[in-house]
Amino acid sequence: MTFADLWKLFVRHPQNVIGVTMLAGYLFMAVVGPSLYPAILPTNANAIYLPPSWVHPLGTDYAGRDVLALIVIGTRAVLEVASTAAVITVVVGVVIGLWSGFLGGRVDMILMRITDMFLTVPGLPLLILIASIVSMTNPLLIAVLLSITAWGGLARAVRSQVLSYREREYVEAARSLRLGTRHILFQEITPNLMPYIVMHLLLAVTGAIYAEVGLFYLGVFPYKSNNWGVMLNLAYNQGGAIYSSQSMFYLIAPMAAILLLQLAIVLVLRFVEEVFNPRLRVS
Repeated sequence: MTFADLWKLFVRHPQNVIGVTMLAGYLFMAVVGPSLYPAILPTNANAIYLPPSWVHPLGTDYAGRDVLALIVIGTRAVLEVASTAAVITVVVGVVIGLWSGFLGGRVDMILMRITDMFLTVPGLPLLILIASIVSMTNPLLIAVLLSITAWGGLARAVRSQVLSYREREYVEAARSLRLGTRHILFQEITPNLMPYIVMHLLLAVTGAIYAEVGLFYLGVFPYKSNNWGVMLNLAYNQGGAIYSSQSMFYLIAPMAAILLLQLAIVLVLRFVEEVFNPRLRVS
């Protein structure tokens, strides 16, 4: 597909433009946002729970801080952890699926039993248990924790694809040329898995966002004011959003940020599916 064909497909459906624009906006906030607003926002006891206005477009929180600034600063924290967790999930799942499906035999049996073990372990209780034992303050450690039980389904799916690919003619030709297992896996088979890998990466990001925000909301990780999950927790507990309408905007803002980000990723995922699968392109 040429760039011109890709552009025509992109502008054909408004939801493609909307999704990519929304996601680009979030990425812009993640990269540039912290430089637009101070990392430590000043508190103002005289401006607690103000409604949206020109000065504070999303109102203020329980400490009189601008909610929009908190959302912008929190975007980097959420996307940093979620994207790192998604990459780790995809890399582990793809590598295990490749080696298991291609080598077969005892290696396949051992890797699949390990995969089955992680698939059967309840993810949320395990994450809460590990986080309660090990203090999670580093974003990379949090991302690793979120990816612990997320790679199993991808590993099994990649394995099933490799089982069919390893019998193809181009793989047999590579074997006859003695190009080596690593070359066959990563040069011959992996390129054919790229559509599946890209789409699963986007899905893994959405799952990691929900898991990250949920665990911060539950208080599993140490409180940080620059995370949307902490904002939800404080809105309920500190601000009493379910009892007072004054803190309602402080509650709605992070919820809307999460939902709009997930919507953007879903719309981008639909566009990616159209790019890789011609049958989904409606004329």
